[in-house]
Amino acid sequence: MINLTIDGVQLQVPEGTSVMSAAAGVGIEVPHLCFLKDINEISACKVCVVEVQGKSKLITACNSPVEEGMVVYTNSPKVRRVRKTNVELILSQHDCHCATCVRSRNCNLQQISNDLGILEVPFTEEVPETPWDHSFPLIRDSRKCIKCMRCVQICDKVQAMHVWDVQNTGSRTTVDVADNKTIDCSDCTLCGQCITHCPTGALRERDDTYKAFEALADPEKVTVVQVAPAVRTAWGEELGLNAEEASEGKMVAALKRIGFDYVFDTNFAADLTIMEEGNELLERLGNSRKYAWPMFTSCCPGWVSFVSKKYPEYLRNLSTAKSPQQMFGAMAKTYFAQKKGIDPNNICCISIMPCVSKKREASLSYMKSAGAGQDVDIVLTTREFVRMIRAEHINTRFLKEQAFDSPLGESTGAGVIFGVTGGVMEAALRTAYAIVEGKNPEADAFRAARGRDGRREADFTLGDQTLHTCTVSGLANAEKLMEDIKAGRVSYDFVEVMACPGGCVGGGGQPIHDGCEFAERRGGTLYRLDSERKLRFSHENPEVQKAYEEFLGKPLSRTAHKLLHSEHVNELYFETHNYL
Repeated sequence: MINLTIDGVQLQVPEGTSVMSAAAGVGIEVPHLCFLKDINEISACKVCVVEVQGKSKLITACNSPVEEGMVVYTNSPKVRRVRKTNVELILSQHDCHCATCVRSRNCNLQQISNDLGILEVPFTEEVPETPWDHSFPLIRDSRKCIKCMRCVQICDKVQAMHVWDVQNTGSRTTVDVADNKTIDCSDCTLCGQCITHCPTGALRERDDTYKAFEALADPEKVTVVQVAPAVRTAWGEELGLNAEEASEGKMVAALKRIGFDYVFDTNFAADLTIMEEGNELLERLGNSRKYAWPMFTSCCPGWVSFVSKKYPEYLRNLSTAKSPQQMFGAMAKTYFAQKKGIDPNNICCISIMPCVSKKREASLSYMKSAGAGQDVDIVLTTREFVRMIRAEHINTRFLKEQAFDSPLGESTGAGVIFGVTGGVMEAALRTAYAIVEGKNPEADAFRAARGRDGRREADFTLGDQTLHTCTVSGLANAEKLMEDIKAGRVSYDFVEVMACPGGCVGGGGQPIHDGCEFAERRGGTLYRLDSERKLRFSHENPEVQKAYEEFLGKPLSRTAHKLLHSEHVNELYFETHNYL
């Protein structure tokens, strides 16, 4: 153990501990902008400088290990003076129009500047601007980039997509799309992890809230909104609500207050997805020679994009089932429209998702099977939903709980857990078991599929077969998986992949908490909601049963294939070099 003193506090820490980590252990926060534990520890910003007694030069706390007898001052006059100068230099190359920045009030640079009392920038301001396609779902504003390198490191180390890289040298150094490509020609899967790890507003999703407000104001439009399972775990975070206060009922009430005509639950479509995907798995298992193995889930558009870019020869392995978002859109403009006597061309279908890639998915040319334009017209992230609540001046603490509308609002616990890694696998196996065995398993019988480790293998018995499964989250883990499959080192029957670490709860459209990862905590909320549901099996959802009885016929029927399935190998491949 190493003995040292930080701001007068004596402590002992293990050898190799950084000064920043040691300080945090006794409640002393060292300001920083670029640091991400185990991912970005390069001291690029030089904001975390501290003074060590007996040394003339300041050191960076994020990557300097503690030393025996070290006496550290994290906020001495010398430290404050140098730290302020370093931040002023950053601001001299930063667009400081905070009032028009999407990260205002949630920006570490803004907070540190305020804490340092910076009222003006004494250096010549040179704010570089790089052209960008603002129709693309991910927006990069070079004027706000502080060259912290977080986006580069997240994309390289966590997602292994290598989309971002350093351009130029010296004072002209910046970050841009690697290999001098435009973003639409890059390998970007729109996972959005670069957005949630950016300390400023340099990266954000394309704002589509104005489209939603326009639809709400149009008297000819019937606005139908669906909310993904992961959204309910996070929507209250930026509004100061705890998990109990940010209930599903209050979320529905907020959407009703905003003005949406019908508020539905994507969990309904998740249950529908399980009916189709679970039966598809059984059909493939029964005719194994006709299909490529393993069967991959297809509900995560970031993962589907990854396969199309990196491993197109495996597109045929993807389940043909559309994602719950797209199934919902198709059902809203057919089944729901017929039941309510609404012209589907007058329906504006809006999704609230924890995901940036869903914006791209909804715009794909083949996602219009209902025959009334795109099946999903507008996709908003959780962050955009929160901005709409604020724009409407809604005090969520005074909202009274309301239920989702019918007939696309009922859901089961199986649909709820779609938002966490391993959830799709677990939900599908619950129903597949019931079909094969003629009875329900214990609801938590397949909990071994829950994959918080990034990659998890589990074997399950299904009838007279042993099913070899794998659950993966994060695209770096997905790349290792695919290489293992290609090399023949592993063999699976059913594989679930989520592009974002932890699944949709850690999605690129979720609220941003600088330097903190909330996926595990949010995932726990979904498992709690699953355990509290009266119905925990997708095949027991009465509204899903009624949809098949009145409209779809049965799983994998002709109507179901037309509306709820897509042949990725035939359709997605041709869009790979266009907009994926």
